[in-house]
Amino acid sequence: MQAKKSAVLLYLHGFQSSPQSLKATQTQTYIEANAAHVEFVCPQLACTPLAAWQQIESIIKRHSGQQLAVMGSSLGGFLADKVAQQWDCPSVLINPAVHPYVLLSEYIGEHQHPYTGETFSLSQQHMSELKDLEILKSQRPLRQWVMLQTGDEVLDVQFAIKRYRDSRMTIECGGDHSFQGFHRYLPEIQAFLF
Repeated sequence: MQAKKSAVLLYLHGFQSSPQSLKATQTQTYIEANAAHVEFVCPQLACTPLAAWQQIESIIKRHSGQQLAVMGSSLGGFLADKVAQQWDCPSVLINPAVHPYVLLSEYIGEHQHPYTGETFSLSQQHMSELKDLEILKSQRPLRQWVMLQTGDEVLDVQFAIKRYRDSRMTIECGGDHSFQGFHRYLPEIQAFLF
């Protein structure tokens, strides 16, 4: 039986993304090669907010006793913010969604997940679930690093700049929603989180 590692990095992917996303796989590869004490956990999140949140809570409970850090991208960044505040852990948010219930209201209806093939529906109830998960102000902004690229074609970075103004922030001109060149920051991310 493998010994339990002393720390866990929980990576939360974005809406209709997966653990196979480029940032998730780059992070996993880096952590496994450079941080032997850290267990990398990146679940395939449920397609609806409350189900995803319950999944996250269950994962964190399974890892109680381990030092927790969280990363998230887009909608995963929104959820990672909630994790960081609720469990008082450091976080890295990459092009995080701010007020996702506004953006995702355009997606109300039936969808097929591009990675899993799962068919799911989003409703106004799901937008209410997102609103209930929202953190309006970070309690420990110095333990939060927000990474933004101004060329994000999905989210308005100005919302994130305003929302996270007290947090450590990296703002790069250009790029896109995927955060081009993300891998360059992995050594610094590891040092910040652990």
